Amino acid sequence: MNNRDFIPNNDRSFLTWLRNLLDAVLNRGLAILGIPENDYYQLTYETGDFEQKLNTAETPDTRTKATVQTKNDARKSTEKSVRLFIKRFLNNNPQVSNADRDSFGLPIYKTGRTPAPVATAYPWVQVIINLIRHLRFDFGGSEGSKAKPEGQHGMELVGRIGGDKPASVHELTLSYFDTHTPLTIDFEEEDRGKTFWYAVRWENTTGLKGPWSEIR
Repeated sequence: MNNRDFIPNNDRSFLTWLRNLLDAVLNRGLAILGIPENDYYQLTYETGDFEQKLNTAETPDTRTKATVQTKNDARKSTEKSVRLFIKRFLNNNPQVSNADRDSFGLPIYKTGRTPAPVATAYPWVQVIINLIRHLRFDFGGSEGSKAKPEGQHGMELVGRIGGDKPASVHELTLSYFDTHTPLTIDFEEEDRGKTFWYAVRWENTTGLKGPWSEIR
């Protein structure tokens, strides 16, 4: 994905990010933010519909070209709706602080205050393998923690499927980004059983990046 875009490219990561946005907005208060209930619950409905179609497309017994296309169409429609929702109700809303934007998984507006620090360490990552053709990366600032270091917007992960261990991160051509743990990656059946090499780093709220981890 384009790392300048706050919406994750991966479908599962997108769903996790969207669920977090909806929960955080609801916890902040629809009335406080001036969001009509009908608009909020319409997006909630579309999210549930997309999740159902995603589950169908990922399940071996129901995965066909048709169900994958239906899922892709639902993804497009849902992403369009959430971008409009953010533009209408969250961007330029005086009730939405930078702290709110961070909790919503949105980029933080630049201000004249002290710039966000550039990370000097790389993220702690734990890889979870609980589904076929699916990896989940739990990440945070320290072992076992899901909290991001101060001023960090999200984690960038680059990877490669198969082959010998790469000598440099420049050989890792697949790119992913997520603002909230976990980051999830889905694979095609043909890649099942292959080694996935990866490295990670932090990106702060102004787009500056920290050091890469070792290749794992």
